[in-house]
Amino acid sequence: MGIGVISAHLPILFGVGLAAGVVSTVVSLASIVSYPALLALGLPALSANVTNTVALMFTAVGATAGSQRELTGQRARVLRLGLLTALGGATGAVLLLVTPARMFELIAPWLIAGASLILLLQPKVGRLAERSKGEHSRLLRLGLFTVAIYTGYFGAAGGILMLAVLAAMIDLPLVRVNAIKNTVAGLANGVAALGFALFGPVRWDAVLPLAAGFLAGGWIGPSLVRRLPGEALRVLVAVCGVAVAIKLGVDSYG
Repeated sequence: MGIGVISAHLPILFGVGLAAGVVSTVVSLASIVSYPALLALGLPALSANVTNTVALMFTAVGATAGSQRELTGQRARVLRLGLLTALGGATGAVLLLVTPARMFELIAPWLIAGASLILLLQPKVGRLAERSKGEHSRLLRLGLFTVAIYTGYFGAAGGILMLAVLAAMIDLPLVRVNAIKNTVAGLANGVAALGFALFGPVRWDAVLPLAAGFLAGGWIGPSLVRRLPGEALRVLVAVCGVAVAIKLGVDSYG
């Protein structure tokens, strides 16, 4: 796809980024909006994936700026968990650049469906997390690292998986956990994006308008999250996750 064709779709890319940025902060599904849009505009799958990841890190910048209320007092926790997700994101980026993407395409529907079930059962999961010492559980930290690898590798709906793990790790209202998720997932995306910028087939002419939309949408999203009851947000994320799992399953196995 030529630069001239991309230039003709700059407003569309900005609009896609805006919608995806809002969707990312509200229901953790940015890539389900932006990745198919890049494919529809003619980018090859690998190029669409890495271009989307590079642009997506601006959602985290906007979401963090718009979530200062929810992130108050969470600096040490964000840095601690962010280091883990950054390492996972770097691992995922390396895997994407040296192995076929088909493996994660096949398991992604199952991961997302499982995460959605975890969110539906979140109160019970929370009680189990207390017995496993929550944030200090080695199993949950391994789960967070694994999700970060997936985020760096492919990332579609990776936010649902990360929110599910963090909801089990952290005893806070879901709105605040969601703000932490936006920030630490952004670190995983950011590290992966750096690797893709250096070694991947990134389409920079598509990144710029998409990133501008992501930045604006990420900043707007937290104000929408504050207006949603925590229980409604949890169920909404879970239902959307099931829909995404079905869609990816049809695409992967059809």
